[in-house]
Amino acid sequence: MATGQPYTRLIRRLESIGALSEESRHFISQLPMTVRSYKTNQDILREGDVPTQCCLVVDGYLCRHKMANGSKRQIISFHIPGDMPDLQSLHLTRLDHNISTLGPAAVAFIPHAALREMLPRSRELTHAFWRETLVDAAMFREWVVNLGQREALARVSHILCEMTLRLQAIGLAREFTFALPWTQGDLGDACGISPVHVNRVIQNLRARGAIEWHAKVIKILNWEELKSIGDFSPEYLHLRGEHHDTRIEAD
Repeated sequence: MATGQPYTRLIRRLESIGALSEESRHFISQLPMTVRSYKTNQDILREGDVPTQCCLVVDGYLCRHKMANGSKRQIISFHIPGDMPDLQSLHLTRLDHNISTLGPAAVAFIPHAALREMLPRSRELTHAFWRETLVDAAMFREWVVNLGQREALARVSHILCEMTLRLQAIGLAREFTFALPWTQGDLGDACGISPVHVNRVIQNLRARGAIEWHAKVIKILNWEELKSIGDFSPEYLHLRGEHHDTRIEAD
């Protein structure tokens, strides 16, 4: 498998939740992909769009979000390299949310027609993409619990734990350190709190010795403490053994 190609991100993501054969990797490598670069806070897709292609995050970060009362944004998921945030558009014609960048990003577009041609040829990939959509649903359920039942400090901690493991699984969280382009407003829109409240939470986590957060770089100083504060258990991510919580604790 060639490295540095857009499809390698997708293969790595799929292999973090299930094994792939060499044949499946080859099928993915043959998918036509058109890569485009985007600026910060730029829409990739908007609610009501009828996509004819799926997007794959190659570099940077995207978010799904909905607008309430015409002006209030609720971020409902974060997406990292290797994710396909609109995979459901293969079967659900009209998009019911927005997908936008968080910082500069590169996105590869894969025609629906190419995916529909590939999947019947590979039962393994059909199950792999189905598994990916099921994991996405599991993550959404956990976000509902996070917003509905946890206090602000736990909400932020939980999301930081989730991002640590997801980025670690694709090799982007070495030694508990990773870069995120979020603003405090972005994190507030994901947690249902104000940017001022986010700032207080971050200061609290720093005071507890759980994290360092300088500019756009986050370092987890005390993983067990952050997990405890966030009431975090990684099962809902359904990562394979080598990408699971036990690995990051051993790093």
